[in-house]
Amino acid sequence: MKEELQSVTVLVIDDSKTIRRSAENLLSKEGYDVVTATDGFDALAKIADTRPEIIFVDIMMPRLDGYQTCALIKNNSEFKATPVVMLSSKDGLFDKARGRVVGSDRYITKPFSKEELLGTIKTLVH
Repeated sequence: MKEELQSVTVLVIDDSKTIRRSAENLLSKEGYDVVTATDGFDALAKIADTRPEIIFVDIMMPRLDGYQTCALIKNNSEFKATPVVMLSSKDGLFDKARGRVVGSDRYITKPFSKEELLGTIKTLVH
């Protein structure tokens, strides 16, 4: 009997439908279970339900931005060990530093490459 590989669940939070769709297509093809959310509030409900192994979150979102979303995830004892990767179209030092302050594990500048996404997952998910 062949042993089933446990699939990794990846949550992609972005208010851009294009980014969500491209990340979902790319990661699904690699065998990951992908859950998407349109903003921080949407994401918080889905995190509890799906328990992702890694979370990619856009910084610039309405209602609850990526920094606030990351801080809420990292302040939750159940999910603080879950790697959170900030996605931003800005490659600023300030943004990266602010991401670290709220507990993000990595920072990727958009547009991201397939290699960047997959490499980040391989590095952060054990």
